[in-house]
Amino acid sequence: MNPRSLLATAQRVLRQLRHDPRSVALILVVPGLLLALVYFLFQNETVPAGAPRTFDRVGLMMLAIFPFVVMFLVTSITMLRERTSGTLERLLTTPMHKADLLFGYALAFSLMAALQAMVATGVAYWIFDLDIAGSPALVVLVAVVNAVLGVALGLLCSAFARTEFQAVQFMPVVVVPQILLCGLFVARDRMNEVLEAVSNVLPLTFSVDALLEIAAHTDATQAMWNDVLALAVIVLAVLTLASFTLRRNTA
Repeated sequence: MNPRSLLATAQRVLRQLRHDPRSVALILVVPGLLLALVYFLFQNETVPAGAPRTFDRVGLMMLAIFPFVVMFLVTSITMLRERTSGTLERLLTTPMHKADLLFGYALAFSLMAALQAMVATGVAYWIFDLDIAGSPALVVLVAVVNAVLGVALGLLCSAFARTEFQAVQFMPVVVVPQILLCGLFVARDRMNEVLEAVSNVLPLTFSVDALLEIAAHTDATQAMWNDVLALAVIVLAVLTLASFTLRRNTA
């Protein structure tokens, strides 16, 4: 990879986003609004004194899931537009390598993901009083890594789509199963053996496990760092794979 080409790609993507207020709103505003919806779902919940609220568990997991979903959608559609508009084909006629392009995209959207994570976590803590044992900074860290995972998977899936509608169709295949099996609805140790085995290797599971570690401990645990490291390795592997599958156009 060429660092100059990588940074130039990241700067170009950020300039494009600056002139696309709808995408910026989707990235920065929508996760907070969805988090508010989750909060109000459980607003009238009655819990015994000293018992944790359901929102403290579900809302915490949403801080991993919402960035993952939003960044997957935005990235897959944005990259597809690069191909259909011919921009990608023109870029790849230059000395720029595919890896420069993809990792440049990942860098740009990672910066947006960091802003998104800080906004969503701020909403959870300061507006809805999220109450967990761990540090908000660790929650932001996991949310950012998870958003970058969404970016990586979005870039990979965009290579196999020819239209924006096809890009969206990857959600039921790539995103929804991970949400169902990550432990949000049913504890993974209560699933049947096949589903539990599948859930153990899904990327979103590592995010949820890391957040649960943060929720239960005041300090970062080795298990949490192991989950974050596993996520980082998966992100790098997916981006590398995407660089081999990326096509110049939709033909």
